Amino acid sequence: MVRGMIAGQQSTNPVMEYWNTDPHQHFLLRVADLTVSVVSDGSVKLGVEAKKEEFIVDNGVPDVTIKAAWGELSDDGVGNKLFDAGSVWQLYQQGESYVFRFKSLAFGPRPYKIARFSPDFSHGEVYLQRDFFEPGQPVDPLSAPLEELLYGTLLARGRGVEIHACGLIDAQGHGHLFVGKSGAGKTTMARLWQDAPGVTILSDDRIILRKMDGRIWMYGTPWHGAGGMASPDKILLTGIYFLQKGDRNELLPRRNVEAALSLSACSFPPFYSREAVEFTLGFAEEVARETPCYDLRVVPDMRVVEFIIDQI
Repeated sequence: MVRGMIAGQQSTNPVMEYWNTDPHQHFLLRVADLTVSVVSDGSVKLGVEAKKEEFIVDNGVPDVTIKAAWGELSDDGVGNKLFDAGSVWQLYQQGESYVFRFKSLAFGPRPYKIARFSPDFSHGEVYLQRDFFEPGQPVDPLSAPLEELLYGTLLARGRGVEIHACGLIDAQGHGHLFVGKSGAGKTTMARLWQDAPGVTILSDDRIILRKMDGRIWMYGTPWHGAGGMASPDKILLTGIYFLQKGDRNELLPRRNVEAALSLSACSFPPFYSREAVEFTLGFAEEVARETPCYDLRVVPDMRVVEFIIDQI
């Protein structure tokens, strides 16, 4: 339950274009050509983390409009629980609305943040428990894990998929996607390519794939890994490489079905929605069918960069 709701809390017309004026009262976050507008009710001083600043844009038509306010948060009247991620967050359905509740062991049993969204996720509100935040300091209402949950939901509604991968643009303008779970070598691969001239690292940990104008595009995200690499750029996807450790650098073609399964295993669909999971599986199959896919056995040194460039 939230006490102290924002008066007249309805969506701002989503077809209107917005301009940033005071960044402490309003910002526009754009990731993978999906724009989220965050507006303070006037009392919350807004801010974003440093790595996310490159994804803040000056104007645009938002796909989602969110208002942020302080609130007195409690565990009362939360509705029907759809998903429970343990002590970190839970998702409830309250009437037609979807409600995310965020907790921290450091703060005790009360939620420090509640986010409520309309059925189509075109608008929402984020309420913050004031005494859990440093007085007078900027607050990012979308701070992890909310922004990734929100974008994951938007993507899974027919727009694309987020992949656990390193993505980069080489000096010739090719888009390479290196896929693997934690420990597979994504950040190592990013660091090797980072030293090559003319290369842009889109992310060393999270990449978004979308199909636009009949072609598969790869987008950088602000959700980086240990290497701290993130770029808002995008590129047409040239090749997908499933990382494996090896005694020598070797590329082995991966069959479409196997590639689709591996892509799905490294994706982040909203598991609380059957339709979202089905879309993600189908989209992974489409990407694998339309993009050359390989098992990449690597020796983690600069020779692998030269090896891949030579193969192209």
